[in-house]
Amino acid sequence: MSQQPDRRRHPLAGLTAWDRCAVMGVVNVTPDSFSDGGRFFDTTAAIKHGLDLVAEGADLVDVGGESTRPGATRVDEDEELRRVVPVVRGLASEGVTVSVDTMRASVAARALASGAALVNDVSGGLSDPRMIPAVADTGAPFVVMHWRGLLEGGNVKGVYADVVTEVVDELRTRVDAVLEGGIAPDRVVVDPGLGFSKNADHDLTLLAHLDRLLGLGHPLLVAASRKRFLGRVLAADPNAAPPPARERDAATAAVSALAAHAGAWAVRVHEVRATADAVRVARAVEGAR
Repeated sequence: MSQQPDRRRHPLAGLTAWDRCAVMGVVNVTPDSFSDGGRFFDTTAAIKHGLDLVAEGADLVDVGGESTRPGATRVDEDEELRRVVPVVRGLASEGVTVSVDTMRASVAARALASGAALVNDVSGGLSDPRMIPAVADTGAPFVVMHWRGLLEGGNVKGVYADVVTEVVDELRTRVDAVLEGGIAPDRVVVDPGLGFSKNADHDLTLLAHLDRLLGLGHPLLVAASRKRFLGRVLAADPNAAPPPARERDAATAAVSALAAHAGAWAVRVHEVRATADAVRVARAVEGAR
């Protein structure tokens, strides 16, 4: 079946141009991930997991060595490098398109030198002032996430009069700073930062208005996988305990289909197979119009 390019989906220079929403698989090389509890903390296990994600349909793999869950303690630079670089090198040597999930310029630079193709910084360059120049020097694509600070002590600065307008405006300001720092416009990705300084209602409202985020004119990454708001949606009632993170994969795939249909460039997920199917179904439906 012939499919025309999706004109809502902004292209990203420097990476493969997929004709549908891409699937970014997650490899957490951490002992305290909220979603997998450190199952892939060992380098060999992490590389194998990344290759398994590709076999299940991931288009690229996001490798991170520092948990960003609420209340997580930051690891030091040497430890993050020790966790991340060998995994990036191992996956890149197998031909995998690798994204590095880091807030440190030094880790981004070493990962890019080891074969990573993309930098995914949840702080959008705010955590480390050296990040933007370091990425600009390499010409790598850069993910700018909406961020209001580290999630120490709960939901940081999570108060909004109009969450969509404020997130879009704050992202626009951050993108302008990234462009001024030398990163090319066609190498910038935006991410609404679901779950970061946001409650479940905020996250759902942002998902309902992805068109506003696409209006920024850059590829859009949606990272909803296994997050707290999905647990709240799935709970039997507001007072019930939400299902654990690893029981939210079907809900994640549903969000992936919605994001793909809306025009997202990629979705970031822990369990790939269902989302890989979801984005392909969304593309087939679009192609049948």
